[in-house]
Amino acid sequence: MKSKTDRRWLIVLGTIIVQMGLGTIYTWSLFNQPLVELFDWKLNSVAITFSITSFALAFSTLFAGKLQDKWGLRRLIGVAGLVLGAGLILSSQVSSLWMLYILVGVVVGAADGTAYITSLSNLIKWFPERKGLISGISVGAYGTGSLLFKFINGSLIQTVGVTQAFFYWGVIVLIMVVGGSFLVREAKMGHAAQTLSASAQKDFTVKEMLKTKQAYLLFIIFFTACMSGLFLIGIVKDIGVRMAGLDVEAASNAVALVAIFNTSGRIILGALSDKVGRLRVVSFALLVTAAAVTVLSFVQLNYALFFACVAGIAFCFGGNITIFPAIVADFFGLKNQSKNYGIIYQGFGIGAISGSFIASALGGFIPTFKLIAVLSVVSLLIAMTIKAPNVGNPKTKEKRNHGKVHNLSPETRAS
Repeated sequence: MKSKTDRRWLIVLGTIIVQMGLGTIYTWSLFNQPLVELFDWKLNSVAITFSITSFALAFSTLFAGKLQDKWGLRRLIGVAGLVLGAGLILSSQVSSLWMLYILVGVVVGAADGTAYITSLSNLIKWFPERKGLISGISVGAYGTGSLLFKFINGSLIQTVGVTQAFFYWGVIVLIMVVGGSFLVREAKMGHAAQTLSASAQKDFTVKEMLKTKQAYLLFIIFFTACMSGLFLIGIVKDIGVRMAGLDVEAASNAVALVAIFNTSGRIILGALSDKVGRLRVVSFALLVTAAAVTVLSFVQLNYALFFACVAGIAFCFGGNITIFPAIVADFFGLKNQSKNYGIIYQGFGIGAISGSFIASALGGFIPTFKLIAVLSVVSLLIAMTIKAPNVGNPKTKEKRNHGKVHNLSPETRAS
């Protein structure tokens, strides 16, 4: 019979498989040009698809927690995997932009976000003593899926064409997400665990969380972190060509660089946050981001400086989106993690679409980088001063020692 520790690591494996399948949507840029050439659509019109996907992904997280309560985690992830795979498979039959927007944008995005936030939040509950590391592993798997499928989907597009590539991509992702869901087991916060947890940390409901100023301050930080990273990811190749004077091939290498440093930032900074404190790591990441976008704004770029700035922003973006689920759990408790983080996570969706609109309004890359620098400094100051909402409550001063409770698995605490 498997030990409790063995069962926990099987859940890690299942979550990694699920997250890798979900992360494949970040290969979308590979499909833009082939679709333009096949249907004679405008590039900007096709590229909007991924903005819709990102927004639908974030918006779906608002409802994922309620669906989990109703259906259970394993069934929810399985259904999300089926919908995600079906959306991609049906996309192989699209003949108009509106069909592409509905299937890849709305359907795939919503299914992806639903499985993403519930599987991530569940894994954090299983390892409350290692929130940062576990979040890093889970979100890192999401990034790894994107990195690996750049080669898989790129090969499929070249060998079978862009429409059939959708079909095979959908089949593979369906198998990964549904298959991984069978290894996932929901972390139940037993009555005894809730009693113990209540003495050390309050489990906020969504309504209670929204009554605290900390929720809005965390949203500002998360929005800033996401907008800076997502804006860079979308235009990194263009920055290399236009601002650093690189040829197209050299600038294209920055796409792979972003993926590598984004993924490494998730794992390294996630683990580091368990040791030195999450807000300290977030503050460091915001400082690096502010410095990098300031250099991009005011310094004449060369090859080395361009890649250093891009690597720094990508690394910090990956770290920030990894640490934030753990910060939300630290501030507002584990019980309602999926629902609470779903609210804060809207900073990702808004950040995904804000960068392009701001760049259009301000007139280009450099003014946008300057604004990101200012927002990063503001968010840095918030991160350096913000405190958890229950700090200072006499009843929760034992929080300093709450590791004795929270360092146990949900199974152990409920027994």
